[in-house]
Amino acid sequence: MRTRMWASVVVVVFVIPLLAAQVEFGTFSGIVRDATGNALPGVTVTLTGPDARSAVTNPRGEFSFVGLRPGNYDVEFAMSGFRSIRRTVAVTAGGRRRITIELSVAALQETIAVAAQTPVIDARTTRQGIAGMPEGVAGGVRGSVVGGVVGGFPAAPLAQNSVIGAPLRNVGPFNTESYDTIEENRFRRVDADPLSTFSIDVDTASYANVRRFLNDGGLPPPGAVRIEELVNYFRFDYPQPAGQAPFSITTELTACPWNPRHRLALIGLQGRQIQHREPSPRNLVFLIDVSGSMMPSDKLPLVRTAMRMLTDVLTERDRVAIVVYAGASGLVLPSTSGDQKERIHHALATLEAGGSTNGASGIRLAYQVARHNFLPGGVNRVVLATDGDFNVGVTNESELVRLIEQERESGIFLSVLGVGTGNLKDSTMEKLADKGNGNYSYLDTLHEARKVLVREAGATLDTIAKDVKIQVEFNPREVAAYRLIGYENRLLRNEDFNDDKKDAGEIGAGHSVTALYEIVPAGVEVGAPTVDALKYQRDTQPTRVASSGELLTVKVRYKAPDGDTSQLLSRILMNRASDMTSNVGFASAVAEFGMVLRDSPDRGNASFLAAAERAHRFRGEDKEGYRTEFIQLSERAAGLRAQESWRESRR
Repeated sequence: MRTRMWASVVVVVFVIPLLAAQVEFGTFSGIVRDATGNALPGVTVTLTGPDARSAVTNPRGEFSFVGLRPGNYDVEFAMSGFRSIRRTVAVTAGGRRRITIELSVAALQETIAVAAQTPVIDARTTRQGIAGMPEGVAGGVRGSVVGGVVGGFPAAPLAQNSVIGAPLRNVGPFNTESYDTIEENRFRRVDADPLSTFSIDVDTASYANVRRFLNDGGLPPPGAVRIEELVNYFRFDYPQPAGQAPFSITTELTACPWNPRHRLALIGLQGRQIQHREPSPRNLVFLIDVSGSMMPSDKLPLVRTAMRMLTDVLTERDRVAIVVYAGASGLVLPSTSGDQKERIHHALATLEAGGSTNGASGIRLAYQVARHNFLPGGVNRVVLATDGDFNVGVTNESELVRLIEQERESGIFLSVLGVGTGNLKDSTMEKLADKGNGNYSYLDTLHEARKVLVREAGATLDTIAKDVKIQVEFNPREVAAYRLIGYENRLLRNEDFNDDKKDAGEIGAGHSVTALYEIVPAGVEVGAPTVDALKYQRDTQPTRVASSGELLTVKVRYKAPDGDTSQLLSRILMNRASDMTSNVGFASAVAEFGMVLRDSPDRGNASFLAAAERAHRFRGEDKEGYRTEFIQLSERAAGLRAQESWRESRR
């Protein structure tokens, strides 16, 4: 009996390794591209077969499955804005199967060409057109606008300079991109100027634009580098707000990495995430530039796909309209329920570029359509997609700004999506978004479009607080001087802080906002000019609180999205420096990167490689790979700067 039992055990022991040795697994990998050959990150790849798995393509469009049991697999490739496709793949024992997949939008029969003479539609015509729009017409268009209709309205004959189905190409060798000159913030002495006041900024366009320059093998012009937008491209580990406040306030103090005699103070705001409830219903008007300058593949074709991505996350509670503009403006799609996705997709996918650009005409019409479909308590927003090349109609920047300022009072905000290269009007688009109570993003890739319009749609579209202003008071007993890093075009007068009529920035759901101050401690020499002693008054005497060890006090004013009266929050930062946290460590690395790009006179011993090393050390969790990408950009910038220096030395 006992002998037979041991014999069984021996058999089992030897049979199991034998079976395991006979099983070999396979590998299946590949890359997903769009129709233009660009890699598609964020595509969901789903396997059905002997093993059921899923993965998402990385920033290079790649995916990989290892350790697959042999057999036939059904594979689905899906991404918002693209037509899903299926493939059958055989995985063999020990085999390595690799494929390349191309995703495209669905082929459509209709063609919409917006000509330069497309008539401007006034408010009365717009209302009639919306009410009289035929049901069941794809995109609100029956056939072509050449001798037909645009959004139900008669269209003029096609202009000679219009383009239908023209190949996507760059438009000439001339570069007319425009950027504002940035007068960098310098050190301010606390005894003469103890208050620092500015509007928050949640724009991220500068980071994506800088990335575009570096990936194309060149350094950006200094005016393209807005350090606050570089820093605010990233999300940080700030706590969610407590109580009824729409955002929390975090402060930190540590040693300054590029000047060991100084300190670095961080101020972080974290907007409340939308949780356990549906997002507010959205009344969106896509205002799309279809002028001739939008023909290249990184302009209108990119915009069409980006808008399709946004459409795919909308619901029946939302509404979408499409207004286009070239020489004049037209309504292509009346306000349509967000669940009629195919209708919206058709209207977007068939747009073609042609004509000159009358941006102001399109903005007026877009606001008319948004007002007509206004959702009380909802998100009411115009989403402008353009390269900013306004060349007919109202082209004066101040006139465009006044137009936007008037329209924002109706409760309709403006978001701007910048695209393209060669004639990007960065300065104009930033001002329009700023004055329109919105945000400005630059789409250099579909990956960025997905980030802005899908992954961070709440922060981009759903405003939780407006006119957010920050005022910092520095304690002269602890601080000799300070400088605000970035925010040069967001500075306010000190008296603007308590003026509820003064416009300021907005925070969206889940947004984080970060500001950094470089601080010269009391007793350390200040490299800033002084003024003569005053003749008619004496220096202000410190109060008893100045001896409490407080470094500074942060005050924040904000209004509810539909409110007119501001509320006040405050936070004290004590003069106790601590070791770097992941928040201030990574934020300081991004700021250092920006200072070196701009050749800041206050950069001290900053360098691209020092920024890359610290970013690597404080990278933390990086699910989407944005922080890893920043490290690579810093290293690339170091190489480009070295090449630039070498060329200069050879002259």
